[in-house]
Parts: sequence; C-alpha cells; structure tokens
Amino acid sequence: MKRLLEGAALRAGVVAAVALAGGLLTTSPAGATVTGTESVAVASQTAAAARPSNGRILYDRISGGHGTLKIKNGTSKDGVVTLVKGRTKAISIYVRAKSTASIKDVRDGTYRIYFTTGYAFATSKGRFSRAASYQRFNDRLKFVTTATSYSIWTLTLHQVKGGNARTTSINPKDFPA
Repeated sequence: MKRLLEGAALRAGVVAAVALAGGLLTTSPAGATVTGTESVAVASQTAAAARPSNGRILYDRISGGHGTLKIKNGTSKDGVVTLVKGRTKAISIYVRAKSTASIKDVRDGTYRIYFTTGYAFATSKGRFSRAASYQRFNDRLKFVTTATSYSIWTLTLHQVKGGNARTTSINPKDFPA
C-alpha cells in the first residue's frame, strides 16, 4: 500500500482502494497513476472535517449569566465572534456561513465585540487560514439582569440596510487570542 501512495502506476484492470483514517475511501481507475495531488486533496478533506459545528463555543470564561447574544452570519464565510470584558477575553463562538448562533448565558457587564471571518479555520491556532478579515464593533454591548428582565442583543456579521452598528477593521495581531 505504501508504494501505491508514493506514485506507483496501477496495472490495467486493477482498481486500488486505500482506506484512510476516518473511514475515507479513495479509489483510482485502472491505468491511473497516484500522485502527490491526491494526498493534498485528502489533507484538505480532513481539514474540512475538522470544521467546528455552528454555535460551538471555542472559549468560555463567562458562563452563568442570564444575558443572550444572538449572532446572524449572512456572509459566505464562517465567523468567530469574541466578547472581551475589560482586557480579558470572555467567550468565543463559531458561526458558520449563512447561519445563526446564540450564547445564552452571558454574565452582566460591558463587552467589546470582535469578529473574524474566513475559510479553513484552524482550531489549534484559533484563526482562519484563507481570506481572513478581522473587525471590531465600535459600540460596546452592556448586559444587565434585573428581577424582571435580562439583556438580549442581536448582531449581524453582514451589512444590513438601515443597520445601526458600525465596525472597524483591525490588525490580525490585535484580535483577542
């Protein structure tokens, strides 16, 4: 099998199948040569399989509150929204393209909201590896809970006609890690 992956030509009439980690099955037609291109495609498929689910909390230091933040991502790129309280990163959530996600346990306080959008998110690095953009909402969000109410905020990561939230592009190194 190792020789097959290194590029040995297949004999006519023989179909070779290589089972890869995760149950991925690859076949080559008779007379084909397996090259390094297939290994790149397999690596790409493996990375795609690691894409976080919509609404997955990537970082959490603020559980236990009553506030809710709803995020609508109408872009064609996936996004990560990060709340920062003071100078401390509080929570990050993954929002897939054309999807909506919510954080339902935000503690009271005032938060600055950062977000990044892009393709091919690397969970280990906390960054998108392709077409990444980094922004910050200009206004902060204040979450307040009383005996009879709690804060519910809705943000969109795409422009909305008549919308009242402004954003500023930021340097990737200024994005909360």
